[in-house]
Amino acid sequence: VGQGQLDQVLHATPEERRGFIEEAAGILKHRRRKERTLRKLEAMQANLTRLSDLAGEIRRQLKPLGQQAEIAREAQTIAAIVRDARARLLADEVVELRAAITNVGRSESERKTERLVLQEQLDQSRLRQDRLEASMTGDAVDAARRVAFGLEQVQDHLRSLYTLANQRLSLLAQQAELPGMSATVSPRMIDDAREEVARLQLGVTEAEAALGTASATTATARAALDALDEEISAQSALVSQHDLEQGRLKGAVDAAESRAVATRGELDRQRAALEASEARRERARLELLEVEDDGSSVDRDVYLNEAVAAAEAAVQSLQAEVETLRDELHAAERERDALAARTGALSLALDQKDGSAAIVGATGIRGLVAEHLTVRPGYEAAIAAALGTLADAVLADSRDAALAALAQARDGDAGRVEIVVADAADAPAAGTLPAGVEAAADLVDAPSGIRGLLAGIVVAQDLDAARAAWPELASGSTVITRDGDVLTERVLRGGSGGGRSKLELVAERDSAQARLVEVTTQIERQRFALAAARDSLDGAQIDQAQAVAELKAFDAALAQRSEALGRSRVALEAATAEGERLAVSVRALEDSVAEADQAVAAATAARDAHAATPRPILDLSARDGVLAELESARTAEVQARVELETARERARAQDAQVATLRRQLDAERDAAQEAARLAVQRRHQVDAATRVIDALPAVLAVAERSVAEARVELAAAEAERSKQNSELIELRTSDT
Repeated sequence: VGQGQLDQVLHATPEERRGFIEEAAGILKHRRRKERTLRKLEAMQANLTRLSDLAGEIRRQLKPLGQQAEIAREAQTIAAIVRDARARLLADEVVELRAAITNVGRSESERKTERLVLQEQLDQSRLRQDRLEASMTGDAVDAARRVAFGLEQVQDHLRSLYTLANQRLSLLAQQAELPGMSATVSPRMIDDAREEVARLQLGVTEAEAALGTASATTATARAALDALDEEISAQSALVSQHDLEQGRLKGAVDAAESRAVATRGELDRQRAALEASEARRERARLELLEVEDDGSSVDRDVYLNEAVAAAEAAVQSLQAEVETLRDELHAAERERDALAARTGALSLALDQKDGSAAIVGATGIRGLVAEHLTVRPGYEAAIAAALGTLADAVLADSRDAALAALAQARDGDAGRVEIVVADAADAPAAGTLPAGVEAAADLVDAPSGIRGLLAGIVVAQDLDAARAAWPELASGSTVITRDGDVLTERVLRGGSGGGRSKLELVAERDSAQARLVEVTTQIERQRFALAAARDSLDGAQIDQAQAVAELKAFDAALAQRSEALGRSRVALEAATAEGERLAVSVRALEDSVAEADQAVAAATAARDAHAATPRPILDLSARDGVLAELESARTAEVQARVELETARERARAQDAQVATLRRQLDAERDAAQEAARLAVQRRHQVDAATRVIDALPAVLAVAERSVAEARVELAAAEAERSKQNSELIELRTSDT
């Protein structure tokens, strides 16, 4: 029992005690796993039910989807017809456009001659204009403008330079008057700061030693307190155990005395009830002797009950049979719909989309080769590989019919067709073949013309059988495996990933068609059997109702006499059972009274023996002193820790001050060097600015005279250009 749970265990209900026991025994986790497993199974069952519903819904949708697919195929056919008609209309429009282009070309040649005459006149006029434009003096004006503009820029630049030189000279004079920086840090100050850092580090070391001593004292005091607490806890546990045991023994004595008193009272009540029960049993026996019958109607009752049971069994059997037949009928109907859809899909897949469709149905044309060829099951892929493209060919009765159909396909522009003559020569009988191979012609049931195509071709079970039989075959033989691999002396074809041949589709369609016929016949038989079973069920239900009615009438006739007999018999049986039960209860209560007296004596003895045992003593006086020592040690440790952190902070601050003084000293030295360099640079700049100011006035005067002369030349060139432009405008006006 965990600490603090003893009272909870003692006052727990039986269900809670069971929980404690299961938790202690490790059963609770298994129960939780069982509950989780049951929930998972319920969820799985729900998923299975949903899956069954979805499967049924999908099966119901297969037929509408097949109809939609058929409509989609018809729509594709109509779309192809529409595209063909649209192409014909576009071709007609192309012919009309070409005629219109021809007419436009004729009129264009006439207009071209007129354009040539006008173009010659225009060229002569443009030639005269070009000569005038070439004679214009545009270059002189542009050159004069560029010279004037360049001189003005030079003049502005010189003026700006003169102003800038004066400003620079004033600025340099002001900078020379600024006071220099004075030194504030000396190497002696840095050495003093380093000595202070060393002193503070020594203080940190002393504070760390003091903190270690205080921590050791605190750990020692804490260990002493923990040991004392463990001893006190052990003493407290002994005291609690003694008190609990005394209380338990006292409660056991009280409970034993209460059970003994209650058992004696119950014994007295049961004895009185036993006497009353014996009197009631005697009265019931006398009443039963008065109303008891000789049992002459028992045979009739047994007969009617057997008739009702037989009728119910027959009804249940026929209901089960009807349910079974209905389920079988529904399953067969679903299989029929699936087979019909599969047959339709295979038939659509076998429809010819090439020129063969145009000649199927002509005189002497039997149909497709694949439809008049029966292959041994399992060899469809091999025969399809042997025939190649001829598996999709058309079968003709004779060579004349084939020639006529070929001419019809050419005249109707139906595309390429392949025709096999049915009455052509049969394949020659195959000689002795090696083990593991068979002649391809022996695997089919077809007209002689088709069998002749398979001459010289043998079929092996697999590649290993073909490799073993190859040396014994005649030269030029072709070996085909059941999987469709074609092996000749020079070429081998095969592998995986190919589509299904038309022969395989035909075989699958025929198999589905045959199974569809079987299922349809089975459906009709099952419907007849279901109707017969339902008629038998109706008759059995009528018989059951009649038997039940007869039994109810007989029961009504016996109701009055049976009621009295039943009451008397029940009263006698109840009185007898009650007497037996009370007698057993009295004997058990007598034993219980003796056991209760023994339990009271034993509980009293145990209580007295435990009361004589001395009660353990709990001493807490020593704990206060140990606790005070621990608090004092903790206070000293905290004070030592504070002093250590203070010393460390002072050392870090003094170390940072040393670094700051060193950086300040370096900065003052760099500033002094920079000030000297700037003084020399300012002297050079003052000399350069003075020389520029002395030389610029003469240069500015020359620039002003050059700008005035350039402006005069620019005005003369612009006047000449205006005159030439007027003459050119007059010439262009006369040309237009």
